[in-house]
Amino acid sequence: MKIPLRRQLKNCILYLDLKITLLAILTFFFLLSSSAFAEKEKKENVFDTFTLYWENDTFGGTDSNYTNGIQLSWSTPYLANNQKGGHLPGWSYPVINHLPFVKNPTAQRAISLSLGQLMFTPEDTGTKELVKDDRPYAGYLYFGVGFNSILSNRKDTWLFNVGVVGPASLAQETQDFAHDLFGIPRAQGWENQLQNEPTIEAVCETKWRVLYSKNPNGFGYDLIPHIGGRLGNVAMYANGGAEFRLGWFIPGDFGSCPIRPGCDTNPALYHDETGDFRRIRTSVHLFSILDSRLVLRDIFLDGNTFKESHSVDKKYFVADLMVGIAVYYRRYKFSFAYTFRTKEFEEQRDPYVFGSLMISVTY
Repeated sequence: MKIPLRRQLKNCILYLDLKITLLAILTFFFLLSSSAFAEKEKKENVFDTFTLYWENDTFGGTDSNYTNGIQLSWSTPYLANNQKGGHLPGWSYPVINHLPFVKNPTAQRAISLSLGQLMFTPEDTGTKELVKDDRPYAGYLYFGVGFNSILSNRKDTWLFNVGVVGPASLAQETQDFAHDLFGIPRAQGWENQLQNEPTIEAVCETKWRVLYSKNPNGFGYDLIPHIGGRLGNVAMYANGGAEFRLGWFIPGDFGSCPIRPGCDTNPALYHDETGDFRRIRTSVHLFSILDSRLVLRDIFLDGNTFKESHSVDKKYFVADLMVGIAVYYRRYKFSFAYTFRTKEFEEQRDPYVFGSLMISVTY
């Protein structure tokens, strides 16, 4: 069947829009990274951490709702305030020195850059028709800059994300590629996904390490409560919860982190001053994280902000329970967990489960 010229032009424009959007985000990400790398070459005792996050509902035996998430983060170590000594990227100081909670000059501070993509689908992915009683197809491509500080047993994080929801997120192309690679049938309803919408948001979260064992050389435990909030056209909510860890040689950091805005990666906090990773004890521990949210807006359920789109009746209270295991070995950190999420909208039949994998390397 011959495709009409008008549709061909529309597809061509959309294709260019996708590529330009992705190229702009990637360029911004690597320009900041390159700037920081250039500064690093001039400094001593500076090293960096790359962290890969992957979340997928395949681990839970489904292919719907929050179906896939991937994020790559690059972060500095936590370092004392010493701009002339030059540990953090120079461009970060005008921001971090004015942000509430993280501007304290006596705190250790760190910067992180993140690039990620999330995708959401309804349960019935075999039909091309709009599934009116299920969540919309949606993709989200974003770039984030995180500003973190630690003072005593408290950690504060600000995260600022910019991105795009809709076809420009390349979620359909990513899922089609993965499904073709593994011989899985493609989802047929992506024509009904949310429309393109630029996004911007700010996220703030605070953690406290309030309860921990007094024996750092063996079996122990700790408790890490958190509270936070998120504001923007992707989501608006207030959240709170806690993480409990139990195991051997639990590190003095602030716990494990899924792909959750505000729950920023833990740059290498527990290195010694010489940077000798061989002196870091191997840690193996179990963890459980509870996070509950009071949700005022969720673009992936409420639909586009400025355009008409498919939507469902969201629930205002949502909770996640994550259980998993983490291993720290020298400069490497690995964790795997299952997340159990309550129903997110009224029409949803059941709660769902997805798996989370995190691999972090410090060099």
